[in-house]
Amino acid sequence: LAEKFRTLATKGNLNNHIGVPLTILSIGDDTEFAVIEMGANHQKEIESYCLIAEPDYGLITNVGKAHLEGFGGFEGVKKGKGELYRWIHESGKMIFRNENNSHLKEMSSYMSKEKIYGYGTDSSCSTQGKLTGIQPFLSIEWKCGDQRGKFDSQIIGEYNFENILAAIAIGNYFGVEPDQIKHAIASYSPDNSRSQIIRKEKNTIILDAYNANPTSMEAALKNFESLDSAQKVICIGDMAELGEDSEREHEKIIQLLKKIRHELLLLVGPQFGNFKNQIDCVHFQDSTSAAQWLKDQALHGKTFLIKGSRSSKMELLASAID
Repeated sequence: LAEKFRTLATKGNLNNHIGVPLTILSIGDDTEFAVIEMGANHQKEIESYCLIAEPDYGLITNVGKAHLEGFGGFEGVKKGKGELYRWIHESGKMIFRNENNSHLKEMSSYMSKEKIYGYGTDSSCSTQGKLTGIQPFLSIEWKCGDQRGKFDSQIIGEYNFENILAAIAIGNYFGVEPDQIKHAIASYSPDNSRSQIIRKEKNTIILDAYNANPTSMEAALKNFESLDSAQKVICIGDMAELGEDSEREHEKIIQLLKKIRHELLLLVGPQFGNFKNQIDCVHFQDSTSAAQWLKDQALHGKTFLIKGSRSSKMELLASAID
């Protein structure tokens, strides 16, 4: 949107009861689009932000096993995030929906077709995309009516394909030209510990430590498995706010790790520590001690995946790697 319009967007992670109003207060008289990120970990939170922001358009990029404790399970996550769809249905104009995601389709099944702009891999979608490369960055082709485009991105992770396609769809809907879409996405380089590649003198790091839940952890591990790197080191920290599902979900990740080829595994935190004897690993109670151990090892020629919830502070490990 910023390629064509004067656009304001949420900065950093200002997506809560303080950040949303701050972003709205930053809207100037010349602002044409305001993109407001709404985060939530319990019911009615998204609804409260809608009452403040009064959005015209809505996008839910995904629905996963995040904040299960506060939402009351996965169905609660769907209900809580779905508050945005409910607002658009009653007071807004349009939602942008990932047609590949059955949960999002179920959550918006009551909405009229006129209020849904679909994007996905099927030819029936208003914006259709195809992933053409993943090593290590994503390459994409897309079409929308008579419009066509293709580009190489600086974004890793097959799980990010649908996020990119959402951006393309929104650009198409609002008349952003294909060359502008290409420039915006091809020039975007992730930072803030979100799917971020850091090339150090001796090692390469995929830092995805902004947050973690069972859905995103599984996606990150499977993507890491697909990369053409010989010496892989996996460093993962506890996933927070899972409530009564925590033990079960951490054990599922351990079972997945048993199937993934890697040279070294570091587990960080007491939740993963409950399963340290089920897999060949090095376990640490916290990221500070894990970072010191990594620094002492002086590893080189490795490709690291570092992921965990914010409370795990896994970015400390990245700082310890040369």
